[in-house]
Amino acid sequence: MNPDKLYDDGKWACYGGHSPVINVFRYFHQLNVEMEYIINTQTFPLSFKKNKFICSPLNKYKNSYLLMKGIVKGYIKEGKEEITTWMAHEGELIGYIVHPGFEDEYTDSYIMALEDVEAIAIPQAMIKQLYLNFDVANYIGRILTQLHYAQACERVFISRLQSAERRYLRFKQSYPYLINRVPLKHIASFLCMRLETLSRVRAKLAGHHKK
Repeated sequence: MNPDKLYDDGKWACYGGHSPVINVFRYFHQLNVEMEYIINTQTFPLSFKKNKFICSPLNKYKNSYLLMKGIVKGYIKEGKEEITTWMAHEGELIGYIVHPGFEDEYTDSYIMALEDVEAIAIPQAMIKQLYLNFDVANYIGRILTQLHYAQACERVFISRLQSAERRYLRFKQSYPYLINRVPLKHIASFLCMRLETLSRVRAKLAGHHKK
């Protein structure tokens, strides 16, 4: 469970001298010097080995993460079964959902590294500090919330499709970068089907392409 920190005093040396979180935020709006100082000071790089937890109900780090390398999945447990609820890759922001007014309450979900992962930790305390002191941070936060809401809507849309084949085709369209990197058992779980069903769908579609 314990992540490996990747830095010493020169923690941003391999990232061009500043936190990659600054680049993400700058994409939406310019930042002032004080904001950049806070982000450089309080965010930090770390890594997680493949199949290790990034978060779990027993270990809830109060951070979000910017993925720099690797793929992760979010899932819940129903008995002994793991149900994949989302997956993310390089360049995406991940973390637990925190409900406003109930910051110490989390869903009973897990985040696991499917590959060796390198990430930038973004403390929730820092995010609150930025929101309270900089209007620009609230603007950026609103844009990021809209993007995550759109992603959530896409996941719901896929799950509502009636046929296994349509769900898989939509998955290929929406997440082409995951097809050859994520084990099929996780994709099947995400698509609300058994692994055997997914294998049949893929075989059927492969046969159509050969004709």
